[in-house]
Amino acid sequence: MKVSTFQTLIVGLLFLAVSGLSGGLYNQYQRVAELQSTNTQYQQTLDTLQRDANALKDAQEKLQYVLKDLKQMVDSGEQQANTLDPMLDQWAQEIQELRDGLAARAPQVDLTVLRARLEQVEQQLLDLKAQPSLPPPTPSATKPKKTARPKPISLSPPFSVLSVESRGGERFLAVAPHDSRTLMDVHLLHSGEQFGTWRLKVLEPNSAIFAVAAQPDQTVHLP
Repeated sequence: MKVSTFQTLIVGLLFLAVSGLSGGLYNQYQRVAELQSTNTQYQQTLDTLQRDANALKDAQEKLQYVLKDLKQMVDSGEQQANTLDPMLDQWAQEIQELRDGLAARAPQVDLTVLRARLEQVEQQLLDLKAQPSLPPPTPSATKPKKTARPKPISLSPPFSVLSVESRGGERFLAVAPHDSRTLMDVHLLHSGEQFGTWRLKVLEPNSAIFAVAAQPDQTVHLP
């Protein structure tokens, strides 16, 4: 074999070896790049999971405090429920009966609004019960004059004025006896209706005028 042919063969073999090594290195480079990309994705996922875990831990701690407060509220509520449940049942029954009676008189009333007004009337009634009753006003003593005209006698109404209610565009006067203790004692008076011997004649913006048997008309100021 000639020397030139042998050299050409050696060069060819070296070229093939270098080409093989280059291809292997390129494949390894691509593999390393893929691993680096996968590692970056894994690291991002790990960071996200770590943030989620921290947020979950914070939420768990807050939830523990909330559960502790809730347990205390439940324990306190159970003690109060033993006292309040009978009263609430009685009030619910009375409110239902009063709602049925009012619905029969004014069927177009919105029950939601009516319920809110009933609760307001109930609160006003409780506030009135908590206040000390005032003695009826005594007329001031004046010297009689022959020319003076007799003043109308001011009577104390046999009820307490609670509020003015609006039903279907008409105004009603909510009243209750002085010794009232339940919502069943609340009456809604329209013009012409009466409570005892007191008949409502006119419901003005700031007062109500009543006709009383054998007495002059009486004016009651509204709260």
